[in-house]
Amino acid sequence: MAARIQIPREVRRGEVYLSPDISEYVLRGFLSGGDGVDPLSLREREILELIAEGLSGPDVARQLGLKPKTVENHRARIMEKLGIHDTAGLVRYAIRHGVIEA
Repeated sequence: MAARIQIPREVRRGEVYLSPDISEYVLRGFLSGGDGVDPLSLREREILELIAEGLSGPDVARQLGLKPKTVENHRARIMEKLGIHDTAGLVRYAIRHGVIEA
């Protein structure tokens, strides 16, 4: 027996449908003063927030239930995407883009 796929009623009516995750992604980009497109994934943004709040990599890993190496990989990807080379730059970016408050 094949599983039945639930199609949102908006899609059935030919309207635009955004999942809650996509809606949050677009809204965060808009609220940060950008063009509505955030270069970071939701997980990267979550990790950036914790780093900018002063947590160490191992502390971020513990809080999110991740391995420290995973957090370091995310951190490296964040820095590469944003063209930032140090923690102070990440903090400045986080403040300017509304990830954290000063």
